[in-house]
Amino acid sequence: MSRLALVTLVVDDYDEAVRFYTEALGFRLAEDAPRPDGSRWVVVEPPGAPGTGTGLLLARAKDGEQRARVGDQTGGRVGFFLHTDDFAGDHARLTAAGVTFLEDPRHEPYGTVAVFQDLYGNRWDLLQPAR
Repeated sequence: MSRLALVTLVVDDYDEAVRFYTEALGFRLAEDAPRPDGSRWVVVEPPGAPGTGTGLLLARAKDGEQRARVGDQTGGRVGFFLHTDDFAGDHARLTAAGVTFLEDPRHEPYGTVAVFQDLYGNRWDLLQPAR
């Protein structure tokens, strides 16, 4: 084993999820292929990871049980960590793009961080690690 490649994120709608992750967060659409069962194989990659194979697999909820998990896949905890080398610039860009931050930026021993939520309510850290 050498690396973690994809993490599945259950979403309500492929297209709205792709729009949010590509337009608001600046991710790259790496794959979007139809599958025989009517679903799609949709992968988005964070800005610093093109070509690394690290990304999110956006999977549309198939039933009520999966729909109930959309937006709360980690029980209300921060489940995703987006590292940056320019916290102030990325924070300003994300805010201008309509991303909802749940707190003001704070400085911790491990770096500068602020929690935001995606379009479904999943919690993310925008984090510039301490050097």
